[in-house]
This record gives sequence, C-alpha cells and structure tokens, in this order.
Amino acid sequence: MSRQIHVPEGHSVVKRLQSELVQLMMSPTPGLSAFPNNEDDLKNWSGVIVGPEETPYESLKFKISLHFPDSYPYVPPKVKFISPMWHPNVDMSGNICLDILKDQWSAVYNVQTILLSLQSLFEEPNNSSPLNAVAAELWDKDMVEYKKRLMSRYEEPEE
Repeated sequence: MSRQIHVPEGHSVVKRLQSELVQLMMSPTPGLSAFPNNEDDLKNWSGVIVGPEETPYESLKFKISLHFPDSYPYVPPKVKFISPMWHPNVDMSGNICLDILKDQWSAVYNVQTILLSLQSLFEEPNNSSPLNAVAAELWDKDMVEYKKRLMSRYEEPEE
C-alpha cells in the first residue's frame, strides 16, 4: 500500500534546497560537502564524505549522489555512493541501508543531517541489518582483512 504524501500549497523543493545550500556554505562541516551538479538543476547534487579519524576510512574520500524528489523534504532524497565502497550497510552498487533514508525520514532532516549520518556509519555500521554480510562479519571479526578489502575497492574520486 503506497502512502499519499501531502505537500503543502506553495511548497518549493528548489527554495528549500537553496536555503540548505546557503546553510552548508555558511557553516561547513569538516570532511563533508555537497553541491548541486549544475546551477540549472538544484535537485541533483554530488557530495563528498571524508572518513573520520580512527576508523578504517580515515582520510579516504567517497563521492555520493543525491537526487531530490519534488516532494522533498517530506520524502527523503535518493542517496547512493558513486565511489566504490566496502561497508556493511552499502551494497556493491552503492545503495545504502540507513533508517533515516527510508522509514525513519523526517522533514526536519536536511542535506547536512544525511552527510553526518553517512559519516557516522563509517564509525558505527549497523551490522544487524547489513547489505554486505561479508563486510559486516569482517568488521566484527577481522579488521585487518576488512581494511584490505576496503582498500582493494577504494578509488580516489576525481575533483
């Protein structure tokens, strides 16, 4: 059964995304960035997440794509890793299993919330609901092998 989403009259996804872009530029978070792919289309963004210190991802850069539906922020954007990723909650196609991008989404969330949540997955994956079961098992049992697999898939994103 699909849910009808009520979008308030006069709602503009573009206005919302413009204000989020200003917020990201005015108070950037170290290691996180996201911008529209071009100025004529504010609904398609690219982002970069730098792995946090003291994690297997430390200093590694990963590119993501964000596609915002017309009903954003009442419906979450489609977010995917473009960079090859090795992570318990990311499949080999870059699809992400993260509750706030699915059933726990709220209109109070924004691009910054998404970036911070993805970065925190690098520190604490949700191994109880893995998309990559091998990565989840290695995270728990063999961090040396985990890091090897991560580095074998890693590609520095082009600027």
